[in-house]
Amino acid sequence: MEFKAKILDEKAIDRTLTRLAHEIIEKNKGIENLVLIGIKSRGVPLASRLSEKIEQIEGSPLKVGNLDITMYRDDLSLKSYQPDVKGLEVDFEIDGKIVILIDDVIYTGRTVRAAMDAIIDYGRPASIQLAVLVDRGHRELPIRPDYVGKNVPTSSKEIVKVKLMEVDDSNEVSIYQK
Repeated sequence: MEFKAKILDEKAIDRTLTRLAHEIIEKNKGIENLVLIGIKSRGVPLASRLSEKIEQIEGSPLKVGNLDITMYRDDLSLKSYQPDVKGLEVDFEIDGKIVILIDDVIYTGRTVRAAMDAIIDYGRPASIQLAVLVDRGHRELPIRPDYVGKNVPTSSKEIVKVKLMEVDDSNEVSIYQK
């Protein structure tokens, strides 16, 4: 992989998450009945960061859960390893809640489809919304995020790599050429 460009640095990621927090609050007219669920792996720390931002704005945090969609992937039979199944980890009910899924990058839409399947298997939310740090296009399914940190047009020969302190010991978003 060849480095092509850094598109977000640490401060830009922080500003983007602040904007996303405001957009979530505005669209939902507050935070009542909202929960955040981060899609592993980088959606989980992003969900925690968004909860902290929302707490700074609204005075109370949102409940945060995490979701491993491995067993819901439609390409599971293409994988040569046996996945570690964890599924949805929440300590709250999702029935009747507005669930906001958080992920780092949306590409084909298949990860989000798998996440929605997992959530619906677990309960019946009032609605599901999607927030992503980066939308790189190239959808294969008719899925569109409700909240987008940055739209980054890419070619199918490029990779968008998100690094977060909690997982990678740095905060940046970069594009690489395959």
